[in-house]
Formats: sequence, C-alpha cells, structure tokens
Amino acid sequence: MGKMEQERLEEALELLWVLEEEEKGGLKRLKGCSDDEGIDEIIAELQKRGLITVDGENVEFTPEGREIARGVVRRHRLAERLFADVFEMKEEYIHEDACRMEHILSKELTDSVCTFLGHPPTCPHDKPIPRGECCKKYRVDVEPLVMRLADFEVGQRGRIVYIVPSDPSRLNRLNSIGINAGSKLKLLQKWPSVVVQVDETTVAIDIDIAKEIFLKKIT
Repeated sequence: MGKMEQERLEEALELLWVLEEEEKGGLKRLKGCSDDEGIDEIIAELQKRGLITVDGENVEFTPEGREIARGVVRRHRLAERLFADVFEMKEEYIHEDACRMEHILSKELTDSVCTFLGHPPTCPHDKPIPRGECCKKYRVDVEPLVMRLADFEVGQRGRIVYIVPSDPSRLNRLNSIGINAGSKLKLLQKWPSVVVQVDETTVAIDIDIAKEIFLKKIT
C-alpha cells in the first residue's frame, strides 16, 4: 500500500482507539464513525496485517496494532497541544493540522515535542496523551515551554495552561482565588510555602498543589 493507504490504516486504528476510550467499540460502530468510504477494505487489510482481530461484532487490537494506534494518538494529541500552546492557533484549525502531523512525526521528534511542552498529560480537549519513554524518564534536554509552578524561579511570570489536580475538589478552591487555565501569575516565594501574585492579589498555596499547576512562561 502507498503512503495514502498507510495513512488510512493509521486513521482507522486511531478511530478504534478513540471508540475504545469512549467505551463505544464494536464493528458496526467503527464502520459508522469512519468517514473512509473504503472502510470495509481497510478493516480487511488491518486483519490481514495482524493489527486487529474481528469476531462477529467484536473488534480488538492485536499487541502490534495497539502499539501503532497508541503512537498515532500520541502524535496527534501532542500536535494539538503544540498548536494550541505554542502557536495559539484557532480551534477550527488545530484538529485538521494535527491529523496531518500525526502521520509524519518520527518517534524522536515526538519525544522532543513532548519534552518541550513539559510532558503534558492531556490534549487541549482534556483527552489523555499516551505516555512515552521521555515521560517516564522525565529528563529535560531542552528547556520546556510548559513547566510546573513548583519548577519556576522566584520572579518568573507565567500563564496557566492546565491544572492536573490529584484531588478534583482542589479545582474549586483554586478557581475561587482566581487560579485557573488562562490566569497569569507571578511567583513571589517558594519556601516555606509557595506564594504567587494573581492580578493584585497575593496567594499562598501548598507545594503539592504547585506541582499540579502547569504554566507557559511569559515576560
């Protein structure tokens, strides 16, 4: 199969991954949600290549197929995060351009983008980004664009990109003091507690919470 056909296979695997995430799997659902007019042939080819198994209405990844799908989804969602956070592209363009990027990014470049973005856990639509080896090692070879508040230097300013609370109830408390996605703040102190300035207000937060707030540095 040529490049275009390979992309069609990857997109079908990506769709199957998304449907599995949403617990809406099944052969009928896969065919119904695909916009590929040749989805039957694509499914047959995926079976032939040993990437999926089909048993009646049940469709499942093989280990190899799951790994390929995982890579496509990881590249797509990292590309979305890159376009949203770095290039600040409009929502209507992000998904379409990410669909192109997911087929051309190498593993090495994907890991570099992930590191540059600070190993984001979710895409702009709050869907999980599959982890990579770079996330497990968490070694930063280049200065990440997005950093935890706990890793900021005193005096640095940033705009909150996302918050990943270990306790969901923390979001309400943070929102009540003006700390949410899009808020701009300045780090005033790191010890014994983390103190930030939000607008004209000075707020002290726990260090564990500061590790859950991810920001893009601004001048």
